[in-house]
Amino acid sequence: MTVTLADVAARARVSPATVSRVLNGNYPVAATTRERVLRAVDDLDYVLNGPASSLAAATSDLVGILVNDIADPFFGIMAGAAQSEIGVPGDGTSRAGGEKLAVVCNTGGSPERELTYLTLLQRQRAAAVVLTGGALEDPGHQAAMAAKLGRLADAGTRIVFCGRPPLPENDAVTAALTFDNRGGGRRLTEHLISLGHRRIGYVAGPLERTTTRHRLEGHRAAMRAAGLAGEGFDADDRLTVHGPYDRRSGYEATLELLRREPGVTAIVGANDSVALGASAAVREQGLRIPEDISVAGFDDLPFSVDTVPALTTVRLPLYEAGARAGRLAMGAETPPPGGIATIGAELMVRGSTAPPRGDRPR
Repeated sequence: MTVTLADVAARARVSPATVSRVLNGNYPVAATTRERVLRAVDDLDYVLNGPASSLAAATSDLVGILVNDIADPFFGIMAGAAQSEIGVPGDGTSRAGGEKLAVVCNTGGSPERELTYLTLLQRQRAAAVVLTGGALEDPGHQAAMAAKLGRLADAGTRIVFCGRPPLPENDAVTAALTFDNRGGGRRLTEHLISLGHRRIGYVAGPLERTTTRHRLEGHRAAMRAAGLAGEGFDADDRLTVHGPYDRRSGYEATLELLRREPGVTAIVGANDSVALGASAAVREQGLRIPEDISVAGFDDLPFSVDTVPALTTVRLPLYEAGARAGRLAMGAETPPPGGIATIGAELMVRGSTAPPRGDRPR
């Protein structure tokens, strides 16, 4: 059932005129009253409607791009690529056609802020929304996301996932471009095993993120296939440490791994920033890369090839994926069959990995 302005007024215990004044911002309203009205708007998920609404008319050219951390090149590259395509006029045959204003929304990894931004974009009648990066694996948040995206889609908003798996049993998404994180994680660990490594430490991302789980599943699948993990073997936990996707996490987790298992010969970072921190910790312990310990990352961010030695990593085509997401948001590209496309991950072997030395003290 459509929520009306009168419904908001009843919920906030004010007159409809007061609700209108708060939403239009054209008349002074007491702060406590304004807060009560806005809370009612949020609770009821109210959106301005009708062709006479100047707000709807003024903001139909808006596209929102949601990122976890705009300072992280992983998100910045995708957002920049998407924005470059969103600024290109479409063919004019759909609501998303024509030039658009792309706004980057930085959630800071907060699920509450993610939902808040979607609510704000819904109120602004956004032409499209692009959500980048992994999703939170929480049933309550997933249900809230499905409901919110459903309302956006019902209003005609195109919804595109970039580097994010689709929500279960949700058809609101126009297209989902997912990265082959499992495959990439498996190939990276297979590379280390092929060099002769058996004691491989893994610095994982946050437990509750899909990207973390998928990359770790790929790593453990390779370990199991090589007979290095499985029933009765505790390496899955003992040689895995979770933390944020940043350099500090890589540094601290690597020190912990070296404490747990001094004989570790290789360390995999959940992303390249984590691998940088791992490299710093290895060197601080007086160990050399790759002579004493091999280090590898994931994503192939621009700085990876310039590290010394250059970082072995898994390349994700971030710019290409972001650009494709932008075209899908604009209606300038046909969605993939079934609305889902898996984007491959490529192993980039560089100087930071080598066969383990047999004479390093265990």
